[in-house]
Amino acid sequence: MAWEFDPMPFVNARYSEMPMLLRFAAANLREAKNWQRKLRQTLTKLLGGFPKERCPLDPKVLDVKELTTRTDDDRLVPYRRETITFQSRHGLTVFGYFLKPISDNERLPVVICLPGHGRGVDDIVGINEDGSLREKWGGYQRDFALQCVANGFAALAIEQLGFGHRREENARRQGAGVSSCQPLAGSALLLGETMVAWRVWDVMRAIDYIQTRTDVDSKRVAVMGISGGGKISLFSAALDTRIKVAVISGYFNTFRASIFSLSHCIDNYIPGILKYAEMPDIAGLIAPRPVHIESGTKDPIFPVEATKEAFERLKAIYEVFGAADRISLHIFEGEHEFNGKEAFPFLKRWL
Repeated sequence: MAWEFDPMPFVNARYSEMPMLLRFAAANLREAKNWQRKLRQTLTKLLGGFPKERCPLDPKVLDVKELTTRTDDDRLVPYRRETITFQSRHGLTVFGYFLKPISDNERLPVVICLPGHGRGVDDIVGINEDGSLREKWGGYQRDFALQCVANGFAALAIEQLGFGHRREENARRQGAGVSSCQPLAGSALLLGETMVAWRVWDVMRAIDYIQTRTDVDSKRVAVMGISGGGKISLFSAALDTRIKVAVISGYFNTFRASIFSLSHCIDNYIPGILKYAEMPDIAGLIAPRPVHIESGTKDPIFPVEATKEAFERLKAIYEVFGAADRISLHIFEGEHEFNGKEAFPFLKRWL
């Protein structure tokens, strides 16, 4: 009777025993705002907290190019790409690209773009592994930072810690697609912190950086990400109210059906989170700000039925805030990939 040795019944039983002490149960707006305050404080502690002081950004522009991107309908869009860095913490540098359509100096809104697991930020701005430019949008992330530019937004695409330009030497020696995600995320846990917090803080400092620029509208900042980038988009918007709109692709689900039940990178895990809340509750911290969610019907690691279930729970939270019109869900035919078909009209409406 081999079933006796299957640990999953035990694990699932433990989930059902979790008290979910801060699961949404507010009946009115006053209670809902009080719930947000308590959960945001608790979540910050569970993540390991954030620095009490902000170090100087010390921003630098390493390179500037004027380029064009070709849309799916063969339209050529000229844009300016700056390669930039800034300091997130003492001893920790953020690498990124600032992209802006070449226009009449209009102060455009900015979308902070966060890549998922893979080669890193180059893979969302159309840069091939050999440094050449992609002729058409490609990969599972479909160069969504360039899609932002093609839709009239400025984009700040930042490298997430552990990928691409921000890896340790051993990963660099093994090739462009090898990350430092696992060892860094494990190190964070040993320090009593989390990779989620480290990456969210980078986003917070990215907003600080945007606020130093006079060529964009720093009051209109959105966040967009796929997979692990969708995760950080969700948590960043939940914890930093300067983010006006969130687009979450290939991530939003329940912990129960995804992170809890399926094999994921260790950077997804937050010790103790299920004692207090499920993923829809975390997303509820974004309310009443607009949030768009998209998911593929064949996504193997974030099951679509659980995405639908989580969305209904999130919608109930937004209804208490009187903001049910500010959330949307796009289920598309596809796998674990960026789609964007309904995301950009949503951004244009709310940003």
